[in-house]
Amino acid sequence: MPDIGDPAPDFTLPRDGGDTVTLSALRPQKVVVYFYPRDDTSGCTKEAVGFTEAADAFAAADTVVIGISKDSVASHDKFVKKHGLGVILASDEGADVCERFGVWVEKAMYGKTYMGIERATFLIDAQGQIARVWRKVKVPGHVDAVLEAARAL
Repeated sequence: MPDIGDPAPDFTLPRDGGDTVTLSALRPQKVVVYFYPRDDTSGCTKEAVGFTEAADAFAAADTVVIGISKDSVASHDKFVKKHGLGVILASDEGADVCERFGVWVEKAMYGKTYMGIERATFLIDAQGQIARVWRKVKVPGHVDAVLEAARAL
């Protein structure tokens, strides 16, 4: 599980709009990689809309925002269109990138356990090192905290 100071695990994933996104190709920009459980659910929608509303502020801080879930590219495209999202949404259907970032975890609901994505965010600096980590994210106030940290880098 990568932590502050570690190199961020590189990846190339399919993204909304039919293209791909490669983490290392975004250098020397800073990158926010946020993992979320599922497209078009309440908390995930609020988080994606929040990052979209702050897109200009992240761009001014020379920071790219990428959301990653196991949803398909087709699902991401619908999610983007429905909510007018302006962040990159990458598809990790096999959960490989989720596993490398340590966010593919055992969860429990109503007494049953299952594997799922832990809502988490990683701020990656211009050299590709992890600068900040937020685990078990609560959506209210989160985008502002990440933006503040990106500006401070």
